[in-house]
Amino acid sequence: MKEKEYREFLHERKQSDEQVEAAVGYVKEFEAYLAETGVGLESLTLPDLKNYIARLIDARKNSMDRLLALARYAYMAGLNEVFIYFTAILGGREILPSIAERVATLAGDMTRDQIFKDIEVPPLGSPPEEFPPVTARLMDRLLELGPETCHAVLAHNHHGVPVEHFGKHKEWLREAGDLDSFLKKVHREAIAELERYMKEGKIWYEQEITPEVVELVRGNQEMLSAVRDGDYLYTTKIPYSPKDWLGESEPLMKRYYACHCPLARAVIIGGKPDIPLDWCYCSGGFEKLLFDVVFDQPTQVEVLESVLAGDPRCRFRVKIPEGIT
Repeated sequence: MKEKEYREFLHERKQSDEQVEAAVGYVKEFEAYLAETGVGLESLTLPDLKNYIARLIDARKNSMDRLLALARYAYMAGLNEVFIYFTAILGGREILPSIAERVATLAGDMTRDQIFKDIEVPPLGSPPEEFPPVTARLMDRLLELGPETCHAVLAHNHHGVPVEHFGKHKEWLREAGDLDSFLKKVHREAIAELERYMKEGKIWYEQEITPEVVELVRGNQEMLSAVRDGDYLYTTKIPYSPKDWLGESEPLMKRYYACHCPLARAVIIGGKPDIPLDWCYCSGGFEKLLFDVVFDQPTQVEVLESVLAGDPRCRFRVKIPEGIT
């Protein structure tokens, strides 16, 4: 274990002494487990990790603090594949509670309780393939509210992204003076950020950035920004695993590598259960958040294409509010 480097990494991220000691202890426990199987911490594979997490779940030791400690060590140590897996099993935990809160806001507490009755979320750390049955059951009930209400429930900031993140974007819009120039600025800055992560060999959110990934985004302003056409903005998701997506030719796997949703993407390979395109309004809520903030008002989003529904990409259309030029 790179204990000294890990301690410094945690202290730089404002972790308390008590939190640092606990995190180091969790990683040492994992290292001891791996040693029993003849595997080193720096050479572990995803099956090693999945087996360990399954043991934690069985022993009810699958706490968020423990799993975050392991994820942060993987990030610090450059174990990119392992860290990306952690983002897949931890990144969607806030979505279902947020949807429940949104249902209560739009349709009332009684409706929320009816929709979420018997919706059992898999234990923390469960593999992504355990979530689609839950998502499908939830979607059946949300659609009973009608498509318009269902979409309004889902097209929200369910990932809990702080709106302060977009403060610089509001300033860019003021400086640009017009929307088209602003969108080009957003795209240029996104490319520059990707290039920094590529040079440093770091994971950008869940993505491993290569020169080919940078060129993919550079060639399409809809990725990490948008293109205006009349009263609408068109935006396309960067693939979840862009390096694998670029190297894949088989359409099914290409769609799988494109999908970001930890609660649904496993059905692209598994085929069942059926999850309708309507679920992707949750992703639409993420895509429109930037524009909600910079326009100082909620925007309307429409899912145009979805890899979950069989399309080759995920693409959205955001309505520019009246009065925005």
